[in-house]
Amino acid sequence: MSEPLLSVRGLAKWFPVRRSAPDYLRRTPVQRVTAVDGVSFDLGARETLGIVGESGSGKSTLARCLIRLHEPDTGTIVFDQIDVGKAVKDELRTVRRRMQMVFQNPYTSLNPRLTVGSAVLEAGVVHGQTTKENGKAFVADLLGLVGLPAGVADRRPRELSGGQRQRVAVARALAVRPDVIIADEAVSGLDVSIQAQILNLFEELRDRLDLTMVFISHQLSVISHVSDAVAIMYLGRIVEQGPTRSVFSNPQHPYTKGLLDANPTPDPAQKRQQPAVQGELPSPLEIPSGCRFRTRCPFAQEICAELDPALEQVGPEHLAACHILPFGSTGSRTNPTMEG
Repeated sequence: MSEPLLSVRGLAKWFPVRRSAPDYLRRTPVQRVTAVDGVSFDLGARETLGIVGESGSGKSTLARCLIRLHEPDTGTIVFDQIDVGKAVKDELRTVRRRMQMVFQNPYTSLNPRLTVGSAVLEAGVVHGQTTKENGKAFVADLLGLVGLPAGVADRRPRELSGGQRQRVAVARALAVRPDVIIADEAVSGLDVSIQAQILNLFEELRDRLDLTMVFISHQLSVISHVSDAVAIMYLGRIVEQGPTRSVFSNPQHPYTKGLLDANPTPDPAQKRQQPAVQGELPSPLEIPSGCRFRTRCPFAQEICAELDPALEQVGPEHLAACHILPFGSTGSRTNPTMEG
């Protein structure tokens, strides 16, 4: 098996919080929120990893840690043999050129004072991919690559639709010729028909440019459309991961099953028997003991409050962190649906 292009081990990131105004004025952190907690995964070249979970699960923090927009507190990130956490200025510049982010809101990631052409050209010039003299052709090629006419170069972001702005954001990311695209909720702000167009664009670009992708979304339909492998996050942890087809066809964690049940179905005859995921997401300041999903899990047992389950293999390249196996028994695990 070849070396992964991106390897993450034990990654954690926390943020200090302050309990009251006097504490804030004294600038004394009294607690911390752990946004990402012990995340590990490998991603091979030209593969797409989907990361899915509810808001507050740590997906976006994880994405920003990969290129050190947030400084990780523990763990390692190795990108093409570069230790990202220890990368010095020139190495980090290389990492950030080769791993580009596409954010949820393209209007905030594009300078409203610059024309589209200037924004795209600026990225290419700064990273030595073109010159100002060749700028017009460079921009036209990139706009054509993302399905926009060359004339868009003279317009400003506010003059474009949401879908067009997101295509410009993708073009700007591609201007530095990256190896990896990290798309953080890149289609969640668009209507369904435009979402489909942008997803198809990402797939076309991945195949045409041999891109590796990390695709972050709270929508399982989006992840299933673009991803080779998927990681399910809950309160900062990966609770299930593996090949997308395996995880979605045979979920081995109650949270994954709940997310799948919440996914809309076009068949009105398929009625949900119970709420997909019951209850509210716990506060990250008060993470439950043991399994952090147990307060919302219909299959929770005493052991779930006592021990934090580790990720274990439940199939080929398929891992899940659960003390029970409620959706089909494997090995010595118990299927509670079969008990009286």
